Amino acid sequence: MNRLDKKINEHFQGLVVRKDLVKTVKGNAIVPTYVLEYLLGQYCATSDEAEIQAGIETVKSILEKHYVHRRDAELTKSNVRESRINKVIDKIAVTLNEKKDCYQASFSNMGISKVVVSSEIVKNHPKLLVSGVWCIAELEYSYTEDRDSSPWLLNSIKPIQMSRFDMESFLQKRYEFTSDEWIDLLIQSIGFNPEFMSRRLKLMQLTRLVPYCERNYNLIELGPKGTGKSHIYSEFSPHGILISGGEVSVPKLFVNNSNGRIGLVGFWDVVAFDEFAGRKKKADKALVDIMKNYMANKTFSRGIETLGAEASMTFVGNTQHNVAYMLKHSDLFDELPEQYYDSAFLDRLHGYLPGWEVPIIRGEMFSSGYGFVVDYLAEILRAFRNQDFSALYREYFELVSDISTRDRDGVQKTFSGLMKVIYPDQKASIGEIKELLEYAMENRKRVKDQLMRIDKTYEPVRFAYTDHDGILHFVKTAEEIQYPRYYHANDSAPDDENEPTEASEPESGESTRSQQKDAPETPMLKQGNISIQDNQTGISYHRLFAKYLKGSKRIEIKDPFISAFFQARNLMEFMEVVAAIKTDADEVEVHLITKHSEYQDSNQDEYFRQIASSCNLAGITFTYEIDDTIHDRYIQSDNGWKIIPGRGLDIFQPFDHKDAFALENRNQRYRKCRAFEVTYVRY
Repeated sequence: MNRLDKKINEHFQGLVVRKDLVKTVKGNAIVPTYVLEYLLGQYCATSDEAEIQAGIETVKSILEKHYVHRRDAELTKSNVRESRINKVIDKIAVTLNEKKDCYQASFSNMGISKVVVSSEIVKNHPKLLVSGVWCIAELEYSYTEDRDSSPWLLNSIKPIQMSRFDMESFLQKRYEFTSDEWIDLLIQSIGFNPEFMSRRLKLMQLTRLVPYCERNYNLIELGPKGTGKSHIYSEFSPHGILISGGEVSVPKLFVNNSNGRIGLVGFWDVVAFDEFAGRKKKADKALVDIMKNYMANKTFSRGIETLGAEASMTFVGNTQHNVAYMLKHSDLFDELPEQYYDSAFLDRLHGYLPGWEVPIIRGEMFSSGYGFVVDYLAEILRAFRNQDFSALYREYFELVSDISTRDRDGVQKTFSGLMKVIYPDQKASIGEIKELLEYAMENRKRVKDQLMRIDKTYEPVRFAYTDHDGILHFVKTAEEIQYPRYYHANDSAPDDENEPTEASEPESGESTRSQQKDAPETPMLKQGNISIQDNQTGISYHRLFAKYLKGSKRIEIKDPFISAFFQARNLMEFMEVVAAIKTDADEVEVHLITKHSEYQDSNQDEYFRQIASSCNLAGITFTYEIDDTIHDRYIQSDNGWKIIPGRGLDIFQPFDHKDAFALENRNQRYRKCRAFEVTYVRY
């Protein structure tokens, strides 16, 4: 254990678990993380390795004996029948059979229904009536010849969640950690290694927890696939539910007029909508209208009576384009279905989490350190829903008066939630409060600035605050700083043809003089052939390829030998050239055709996955195919040029790629070349 893990175990012994154990015990069990960590918390909440190993075996034994696999459902039913009574771990949902005036349960994995349930169990656990709950259930089988009776009887259940939580003790222990240590503990608690995250990325991960501790908080997160947007809402807490954006109705979400039964918002702290983006998706307009009223006023009505609820709403979805492209051609809400692409609905969002800043999840990003048992953390967050931290910044700062009430509410709710998550004891420095206030303002500003693009009736707003010295501080979003010409769509800006693109900048490590030497003498490109001698230096991919690839929308590379690490590195450096010659708002497809690796220790597929993940951030879509019959090499662009490099991308002699201080490692022009030729053909 490192120093932080030792400190975590010292102060929260019995309430933390080593996060890599979940994978160890999960196997092929399709069960939420909080269910597994509930069991691990019972038997493995220790730092003693021997106890951990014994606990793992116990948990595995419990899962083996009691967890119901769908494929073994018949065997489980047989075991219950033979023993007459048994305990099972399954997801249980209950419905009211109005004809028989009784409650009946269905077991998700066992595949049985019409299980007799007592009214007392339903009264004590009302969430059984809405979407179901994971439980340890005591199930009895008693056959009867009455055809209308079920042989199954649910004797008792124990929802899989912790029951003990001491607020005073929790706050005292929080005081023992610095803010950096506490944030890292929280990041490890949700399963990630904090060493791979910047401070800003950590804040973004923790923002996903705000809906659990802040009532009626409305958050949207749009970004690329694979960034873990829905993980928190599906695996983290028994108090939240993740549903598909297109699989919910008014009765299911709010209230069923036929029987008066309240929907999901009345039973869950967080209702998250997965796969929310998609222009072609359809949504019920009546549902959207009721959601707008609920998100603004915390109430809903279907013509009978007005009801209230506390559930926060979170919307997560995938984007198809990079940020600059969206800002140039549309807006950051452009991926939403038409019914939700409504300024009145979007204005109800308290924050917009920029999912494009979150990296694609990689294996090494998962934590093997200690973190809270997730259900314990879920209970912590739930306990803070009754508190309000939204005014804590006012001792030091004041929002400017022209920020509207709705904008102010959005800022204050995000600020309040993050304070509860990071500084539950309210002991934050001025600098720490300023950090959270500016971050909260940025997340609401992202919503408001896009609304001004969508609906011209919205007036510009100064997102600014003053300190006690009366100094005015303005807040900007990250993409506003990075892409000012695209962010402010209504401002005058030069045409794209006159835009100074990255291609006109010197290659990394090159001087302006050397770039001028590499540049063509005339803008007219010519067909022909060049020959490079062995040991020649001063050659780079930028010099060889850049001017012939400029303006490309699709590039195809055929090279039989891209498999070893140094070959994959060459490919990545080629992708850097593509990134340098494109504008931020353009997208380029690069497709590789190569052979299977000839090296036994090659991680060819993993190299390509990492390249694709990295390049996606720059608006480059990288794909590849394996064809063991190919022999030729070429680079072909849809701009009309075909480049035929005799050695493919493998033009450099070996060098020490691990030496970070070697010039040849940092700059291709200082590498010695192999002998090769390059032919340029206009097709």
